[in-house]
Amino acid sequence: MGIGSLLAAVSLLGFLVFLAGIGLVVMSASQGRSARGGVLLAVFGVIAGLLFSVLGQGILIVEPTQTAVIVNTFTGELDPSPRRGGTHIIVPIIQQPFIYPISQQSVTMDGQPSGADEGAVVARTSDGQEVRLDVSVLYSVDPQNVNRLHLTWQTRYQNEFVLPNVRGVVRDAVSGFEAAQIYAGGRETLSESAFQRLATRMSRDGLILSDLIIRNITFSEQYAEAIERAQVAAQEAERARLQVQQRTAEAQQLLAQARGERDAEIARAEGAARAIVLRAQAEAEALRLVSEQIAANPSLIQYQYIQSLAPNVSLALIPTNSPFLFDLASLLPPNPDFRAPAVPEANLPSAGELGQ
Repeated sequence: MGIGSLLAAVSLLGFLVFLAGIGLVVMSASQGRSARGGVLLAVFGVIAGLLFSVLGQGILIVEPTQTAVIVNTFTGELDPSPRRGGTHIIVPIIQQPFIYPISQQSVTMDGQPSGADEGAVVARTSDGQEVRLDVSVLYSVDPQNVNRLHLTWQTRYQNEFVLPNVRGVVRDAVSGFEAAQIYAGGRETLSESAFQRLATRMSRDGLILSDLIIRNITFSEQYAEAIERAQVAAQEAERARLQVQQRTAEAQQLLAQARGERDAEIARAEGAARAIVLRAQAEAEALRLVSEQIAANPSLIQYQYIQSLAPNVSLALIPTNSPFLFDLASLLPPNPDFRAPAVPEANLPSAGELGQ
């Protein structure tokens, strides 16, 4: 039980004692006895009740989540120091406290108004499009400037200040954007713009803005359909562009492949031609060397011919039209048993025949 409640209980007890004294006085008077005891009891009770009642009014208990504005009822002036959480002494009757919450408060404006909240904010963009916005605001009373809030709005600040300013600020912020910018994801920028404007206005009147949340943005059906058609057209254009890029890439790939095959064919043809030239040059060089060796060694061709014969061949038939004459005796190894066959003289040509 707080001290205020205790004093109120004692004050109530005093008034009960007063009533008991009055009853005792009436009873004593009806019986013809002295009523002095009842009078004293009634006087004590009323004094105690009034005293503790006044003391109870002079003790101000402020919760941690509250602050109190003290008003002088005679002069109408405010105490320059608002009372924060705790127990405070004020002058009863002369000083009157007004309690304000300093905890977070919220107000929501959406499509389903309820209680103190209102419907969604309707605004127009810079290009004339109508939009509906669901807005939530978190704010609190500034303990340092609560006197200013009391002088300006008192307890009417939410309905008469916060709600109208939220609507006005959001409308002003929306008017600085085109519908396409908001539709394309400009909600964060819009919220930031509205937050800065509203925070400035609220701080002048003793309020602190914690957050401004735009939860939903709804466009007109006609604009939403137009945006959807534009997006579909943009997607089709992007798809066509990607197809063109793909086909271009494929054509470039085929062209590169054809160029590679052409270069490979050219390289193979050049290689074959170079090989033919090199073989021709090699063969020419080989013939030149052979010619030099034959010129230097006339018997070389006879030797090569004999080498190509089988090992057991001792006699070779030479065509009569052969341009070469072979000295077989000089080429064969010496054989003591070998005798040249005798040629009949009749078969020898005469000197005349030889001369002919």
